[in-house]
Amino acid sequence: MNLKKCLMVPLRWCLLWLLLPLSSRTQKLPTRDEELFQMQIRDKAFFHDSSVIPDGAEISSYLFRDTPKRYFFMVEEDNTPLSVTVTPCDAPLEWKLSLQELPEETSGEGSGDPEPLEQQKQQIINEEGTELFSYKGNDVEYFISSSSPSGLYQLELLSTEKDTHFKVYATTTPESDQPYPELPYDPRVDVTSLGRTTVTLAWKPSPTASLLKQPIQYCVVINKEHNFKSLCAVEAKLSADDAFMMAPKPGLDFSPFDFAHFGFPSDNLGKERSFLTKPSPKLGRHVYSRPKVDIQKICIGNKNIFTVSDLKPDTQYYFDVFVANSNSNMSTAYVGTFARTKEEAKQKTVELKDGKVTDVFVKRKGAKFLRFAPVSSHQKVTLFIHSCLDALQIQVRRDGKLLLSQNVEGIRQFQLRGKPKAKYLIRLKGNKKGASMLKILATTRPSKQAFPSLPEDTRIKAFDKLRTCSSATVAWLGTQERNKFCIYKKEVDENYNEDQKRREQNQCLGPDTRKKSEKVLCKYFHSQNLQKAVTTETIKGLQPGKSYLLDVYVIGHGGHSVKYQSKVVKTRKFC
Repeated sequence: MNLKKCLMVPLRWCLLWLLLPLSSRTQKLPTRDEELFQMQIRDKAFFHDSSVIPDGAEISSYLFRDTPKRYFFMVEEDNTPLSVTVTPCDAPLEWKLSLQELPEETSGEGSGDPEPLEQQKQQIINEEGTELFSYKGNDVEYFISSSSPSGLYQLELLSTEKDTHFKVYATTTPESDQPYPELPYDPRVDVTSLGRTTVTLAWKPSPTASLLKQPIQYCVVINKEHNFKSLCAVEAKLSADDAFMMAPKPGLDFSPFDFAHFGFPSDNLGKERSFLTKPSPKLGRHVYSRPKVDIQKICIGNKNIFTVSDLKPDTQYYFDVFVANSNSNMSTAYVGTFARTKEEAKQKTVELKDGKVTDVFVKRKGAKFLRFAPVSSHQKVTLFIHSCLDALQIQVRRDGKLLLSQNVEGIRQFQLRGKPKAKYLIRLKGNKKGASMLKILATTRPSKQAFPSLPEDTRIKAFDKLRTCSSATVAWLGTQERNKFCIYKKEVDENYNEDQKRREQNQCLGPDTRKKSEKVLCKYFHSQNLQKAVTTETIKGLQPGKSYLLDVYVIGHGGHSVKYQSKVVKTRKFC
């Protein structure tokens, strides 16, 4: 078919006929022959793919790095509006739009002999045409003309950075199509509220919903790297596949083996090819390995205000909003913003005074900071800690250097090496079970031990056989140090439970919190022989068939007391 015969049929069919040999030749990807594959990959023209852009439909495609790609678009009449939009995904693009002249009749003039197909192909590809527009970058960019001449328009795209996805939309009826949602006159995203872990965003609604009554939805994107120009770029980042590009659908000349060489997963290409194994990385193009990206996409319907939660304090985040047409699934980006969340409330540091006991309360899973700065030079620092309830963790740093990190339960004493003008930072961390209470003392001049010494076993033993209707006999262990012991009793209900018992177990509550009527007696006791360091006591004046809570307090030289584990005893009802 020569040009005269071509012009006798509709121009669109003529174009498709002219491009047919090009498509059938160039869309064939490399075969399994490795030597042939390496030869073909050096011949970049082999990968050149030319096709026709449909009028009024967005197409998605891909580019290999440094391999240009051409698309053609037909305008059949003069003075026709034209709009072309290119959306880069994941990498900047270079693209240009030019007006091509159709090939003129050269061979077989008047004879009706068909022009050689290869010659017609070269006439289209080699023709430079008139450049109308060019762009380089990663913005969503477009060319628009209210009156364009008829002819063949060529769009050429190139990615010099890496293999990437992109989208193209072309139309000759831009006014009526409006596939992309419109932005309001002020397209900015505003931060209306800022907290330590939350940020509230607001934006003006799209006229596509308010005026054109088309269905839309907003999608909010949060990440720590940068703002995004398109939803296409977001979806490329969200891709979990290391190859990150979805493989194009294979045609007659495409095989999963060929795509595997280019980093495309073969398991997406049909179950009948599932026997194929992952190719060796040394074959073909480099497979781009992508680290996992901390990015979140949330589609929220047609609301134009949204609060992002579960953020990290004192961290900069980038926020983007996209409005998507629910019918066409095409989207437009608002002008994104960024914000840094507020810092955590600084922990108040408690100053410890030399030789003075300080009471400290730590919330469940919380933390407290204490500071000890001796006023004089010192050889060592003695740290006394009395954990009243559950165990907690203590860390001690001297001028930033970690000296101690341990879990503490009951009473503990630590000797820390001193240093002139040194400052000590103590961090107390509560456990997961519940709140912690403790007494702490730091001193550079320890004389007598601030807290009384305790045996390893602080339980109170009750002798069941010695129970009577009015008395109970108990025993407890002592130490080699002479201390004062006081025993108290309190009548409790029969249904006295573990929660009540736990509240009674606060070892930091001293005898001064008890009623005088509950006091049984006080006595001094010690033994150099630890095996004999045990004492017994009979509590009298009890009522028959009643339950009593018994507590033993040991009081040290400094007046600080420690309570043994409480014990519930019940007198006999009948004697």
